[in-house]
Amino acid sequence: MNGKERISRILKHQPVDRIGLFEHFWGDTEKVWRAQGKIPRGQRLEDHFGFDMQLCWPFNSVADLDFGLVTVEETAETILQRDGNGALLRRHKLHNATPEHVDFAVRDREGWERLIKPKLTPDPRRINFEAYREARTAAAKAGRFFCWSGVNVFELMHPVCGHEHMLVGMLDDPAWVRDMVETYATLVIELQKTLFEREGLPDGIWFYEDMGFKHRPFMSLEMYRDIVQPGHLRTIAHAHELGLPVIMHSCGFVEPLLPGMIEAGIDALQVIEVKAGMDLLRIHREWGKRIALIGGMDVRALYSNDRAVIDAELESKIPAVKEGYGYVLHSDHSIPDTVHYDSYRYFVDRGLELGAYASDQKPSNQAAASASHPTPSM
Repeated sequence: MNGKERISRILKHQPVDRIGLFEHFWGDTEKVWRAQGKIPRGQRLEDHFGFDMQLCWPFNSVADLDFGLVTVEETAETILQRDGNGALLRRHKLHNATPEHVDFAVRDREGWERLIKPKLTPDPRRINFEAYREARTAAAKAGRFFCWSGVNVFELMHPVCGHEHMLVGMLDDPAWVRDMVETYATLVIELQKTLFEREGLPDGIWFYEDMGFKHRPFMSLEMYRDIVQPGHLRTIAHAHELGLPVIMHSCGFVEPLLPGMIEAGIDALQVIEVKAGMDLLRIHREWGKRIALIGGMDVRALYSNDRAVIDAELESKIPAVKEGYGYVLHSDHSIPDTVHYDSYRYFVDRGLELGAYASDQKPSNQAAASASHPTPSM
């Protein structure tokens, strides 16, 4: 059974030989491991670790495609730049990190309608056709489940106006935020139509949509349903119409939003961040029959570089969450460079050992073959 077959079946809770495997890494981690000679030159991480999935993020959603980054200030460690969204962001030069939000040209409906909305056209220049084509070909050759990846409406709005203005707008001027949601949902769908018609369909859709922080989502379930969910309903319905399952990544504590996300049609939730308050075992008990789960392994166990600690994390979760054939092994965020290569290698090997299914539970050859041509997920 290859990765494409395995993930296709896991997303439908169908029998497989083992749990799935995928991971995200901070860029610094790969650099360190390559410098140490752990990853051979030219070898992809997907190939090195045998991941079942591969992603490609081919869209550029910045409002003004013709606006070059303008450097406002630069030090030995950071650089402050204004981008094509009118956002002023400070980025670290020495390591990968989320940029600091300094200022935004858009703070309300007037700024949105004047500076941003007219520029959000489905211009083919927004699409990296070559990157998508190459990734899709490589995934098919390796037998991996290939996902178009990108951001959905929540993650498209805040780079334009910042979290603060966006969230205040949900309360003070919800019609403005609904208009942003509608505009960005339309943009995503139209760009996907152009890409897929030219280059072919992926195996699935992976949306990044960070809607929570520590112990709280950014909005109530009611506000989600009223303002954000309509965009999710449209973009997910479009994927399902094409027969593509939808995986939604969301950092932070988003458990209160799960009923609405499931109503919107997600087929899987990723990343299930433990340090934000998410509990993989609780979510599996409550929602594991409705959606597949990806992640939820506390990356702090890997920080320890202690195999006993890693064992405890894996052994406390995998035997439970593998029940029902709906789990993919992944950390609860991304792997930083403080994690030793040997620790991560052990995490993968031990995790897949625990995640193997007994021979009498594995799908027949006929069933496994049918997974290569899955019934469209609607």
